[in-house]
Amino acid sequence: MVKLVLLHKADSIYEDEPDVVYDFPRNYLRAMQEAVGDWIVYYEPVKAGPRGYFAVAKIDSVIPKPGVEGRFLALISPGTYLPFDSEVPRMGGGRLLERALSESDGSAKRGGAVQLAVRRLPEDEFARIVDLGLPQDLERLEAMRYETANPGLIEEPMTFERPVLERLTRRPYRDVAFRRKVREAYDYRCAISGLRLRNGGGRPEVQAAHIRPVDQKGSDSVRNGLALSGTLHWMFDRGLISIAEDCETILVSRNKVPADVVDRLIRPDGKLLHPIDPRNRPHPENLRWHRENRFGQVMGDEPTLWDRL
Repeated sequence: MVKLVLLHKADSIYEDEPDVVYDFPRNYLRAMQEAVGDWIVYYEPVKAGPRGYFAVAKIDSVIPKPGVEGRFLALISPGTYLPFDSEVPRMGGGRLLERALSESDGSAKRGGAVQLAVRRLPEDEFARIVDLGLPQDLERLEAMRYETANPGLIEEPMTFERPVLERLTRRPYRDVAFRRKVREAYDYRCAISGLRLRNGGGRPEVQAAHIRPVDQKGSDSVRNGLALSGTLHWMFDRGLISIAEDCETILVSRNKVPADVVDRLIRPDGKLLHPIDPRNRPHPENLRWHRENRFGQVMGDEPTLWDRL
């Protein structure tokens, strides 16, 4: 197995969905086959956007692209895609993070390996890029983010040094990384109520909801997330609300949700609030999955929250 850097451009002729599939031509087939079962880093070139290295994922398998001669698809292992907390520029500490892109004097190469859409990545360089994009102490940073007490009186939680791959597969760590990216994408506003609520210490009350749950092959991509208040998160997970095919209209199971609850919780125009960056908007396929598999489902004997509103 081998780790890779995969170049991704949103406006490319290749039909990538970074958390699901990577589309590539035959000349990269051998490298992609060698990477099956291993991790890759996504990279957006400077001319295509400002992100640099922006996410990791694991390749599950490689198949021919149906109906397209000479093209192949690398299928991403469900639940492995994770966007970086901070995008990583290709240079760090005055040098390129990929040694293969450097001349002997440390300057950047022109042409050659620089232009490859699929590049082999040594283990130490992979670890370095991931550490920059997904810090070891991300959970501690999030826990301490809104503390207002005297810093000298705060007992910081202990941070354990964990190997990169252990960190990438730990659900608690991934949940923190997902929550930070989704809430930031929506500017800490609830996508359905439009409200930006904070508690007395300034901590945002909005939560990060998976549209398609991870245990149902959903990913930790921001495009599989919605920023929602606690009550609306509860309602969304139980299929009481969903989003229509236009990816904007809020659907309500009106035989289960009282009209006064709808009036109080949902934006007056009945439309979903979208992130400013269109790349972070909910993916239509994730919303379709939610409509078909969650919306209108039977709640069973679980008590409602209406008496608390």
